[in-house]
Amino acid sequence: MLAEPSFVLKSWFGGRTIMLHGKHHLFLTTQGEPWQGVLVCTMHEHQPSLRAEFPALAPHPILKKWLYLPETADSFERDAKRLVQLVRANDPRLGIAPSPKKQRAKKKFRFGDKL
Repeated sequence: MLAEPSFVLKSWFGGRTIMLHGKHHLFLTTQGEPWQGVLVCTMHEHQPSLRAEFPALAPHPILKKWLYLPETADSFERDAKRLVQLVRANDPRLGIAPSPKKQRAKKKFRFGDKL
């Protein structure tokens, strides 16, 4: 993936997100259960086919919009490698666009205000 010009590995919510083609694909986290493994960034309509292919995947218990591959799964390494292969192949079931950045209100300064 490193040779792909759109590849970004970014710190995100205490973990690392793998971005490709401007989308979040996988979120890697080691914060303890239920945040110890790989979250698969996908839309709900793609979850059944991914779960059929990867039986260890389940909806994340807190962030239910994404699937979760716990590090404790017997198939963790094999499944994680296969998920990376699917990301590299630009599998349409994987990836979500980031939320648009919110505009911060500009603070107005008046004469005499301390900066």
